[in-house]
Amino acid sequence: MTDSTLSIRTLGRADSDDFRTVFAWAFLAEPHESGNRWMRVLEPERTHVVFDGDEMIGTGGVLSRELTVPGGVLAPAGAVTVVGVKPGHRRRGVASLLMRTQLNDMHEAGDSIAILWASEGSIYRRFGYGELASGMSMLTMPTRMPFHAGVPVSDARIRQVTRDEALPFMREVHDRVRRTRVGWISRVEQTWDVHLSDDESDRGGLTSYRYCLHPQGYVVFRVKHGRSSSGPQNELHVRELVCETEQAYADLYRFLLDLDLASEISFFTATDDPIVHMVDNPRKVRRELSDALWLRIVDVGKALSLRRYLSDVDSVIAVEDALCPWNSGRWRLTAKGGEAVVTRTEDAADVSLDVAALGSAYLGGVRLSVLARAHRVVEHTPGHVDALTVAFLNTHEPHCPEVF
Repeated sequence: MTDSTLSIRTLGRADSDDFRTVFAWAFLAEPHESGNRWMRVLEPERTHVVFDGDEMIGTGGVLSRELTVPGGVLAPAGAVTVVGVKPGHRRRGVASLLMRTQLNDMHEAGDSIAILWASEGSIYRRFGYGELASGMSMLTMPTRMPFHAGVPVSDARIRQVTRDEALPFMREVHDRVRRTRVGWISRVEQTWDVHLSDDESDRGGLTSYRYCLHPQGYVVFRVKHGRSSSGPQNELHVRELVCETEQAYADLYRFLLDLDLASEISFFTATDDPIVHMVDNPRKVRRELSDALWLRIVDVGKALSLRRYLSDVDSVIAVEDALCPWNSGRWRLTAKGGEAVVTRTEDAADVSLDVAALGSAYLGGVRLSVLARAHRVVEHTPGHVDALTVAFLNTHEPHCPEVF
């Protein structure tokens, strides 16, 4: 229950110092320069602060973004960020107050979807966010691995350039590519400064970023210097690899694998990154899977109508949503030729689930059939879970390449 002494309002000009301090305290960090970068990204009218009397104790923001959903549709989405509660004030309803306020504001603003990265996996399901809406894979592989014989590598020139030279090209390529990749989000100018922040405190003992351009893509990475008795053992830590063509993808990976004095590559990438199947010994590619985006349906009718579907389906879905009562009820989803009509209905439900389970499945990252086995989805009419499972899938696994 929310503490009756708490109050909430949008971020004011005089709140910046306290905001940085509270957020840093919440994450046991220092309010250093990166806090100033985040302040430039935040939208004050969509950023909230919670007070206990005159003391600021909670923070939370929403960034206005486009999220690419199945079918290459660009959906207005609220990217939830900088959610924190000051130590000593937890379990008093501060996060609940922030979440409810954000969801109501997003609904009024027309955002049908909310997304976030969860600092702790036990927090956000109770606010209706579905886990593993997109996953990510940490790949670690040795260099010098050959591709199998069927992978073509072109003679396209790959140039290492300065950050200032790279950014105009990278912005254009990223904006074209993100419109085709499920789970990717739009970037504003300030996002690039945060995403590729490169102060000494950002590097964790690694080098500054290296920027390498291909005519149809780019890669950004750092180097961790190392040495053994056999010679240099430098590691390449890839930050971002973005390609408009599969040829550019193969060329840039070949470039990384063949870099002199490098022994290993690591990269947080999509769970279906094809590099695993391109090299001649996939066992040498170590993979560690984890969650990435958590997704929350803010408006069920709009969200289900926006995306495209892999197969035809006609099902009545009963949705339970304690925080957004406008979502609760039965919805008929009729998809044909990829597009769907979604309407409220009084017909009996074929399938029932809560809004968090629907969020997990929305981008195709989690199968509804798996959620049914986990007792998160209940089938009332035989065959409808399987039919919906196939319809919700996408040709590629959803992936979000940036933390916000």
